[in-house]
Amino acid sequence: MAYSEPYDALDEKTRDISRAITSLREELEAIDWYNQRVATSKDASLKEVMAHNRDEEIEHAAMTIEWLRRNMDKWDDELRDYLFTSGSFIAVEEGGASEATDESSLSIGTMKS
Repeated sequence: MAYSEPYDALDEKTRDISRAITSLREELEAIDWYNQRVATSKDASLKEVMAHNRDEEIEHAAMTIEWLRRNMDKWDDELRDYLFTSGSFIAVEEGGASEATDESSLSIGTMKS
């Protein structure tokens, strides 16, 4: 694991966060590799095994994201804004999650002069 700052200057929590982010990166890479293999394999039983392995890696990534949500500032706020929403991600960023998911409140603005 490479640190951009001197190891001794980092507190244990910062090191743990770095470990989690590195692990998440590795899990995502493994998911991608397995997914590509599933997509290209011609053998149905091999596809099944690799799909199972991919899904295990997704589970690991989700657990790591949850650890980050609980232990690093801003993760909780951002995940609450973006996860399990529908509509435009950009609308969430520009005006909040309620604007992106509330399809009944379409408006152009006020009609006042």
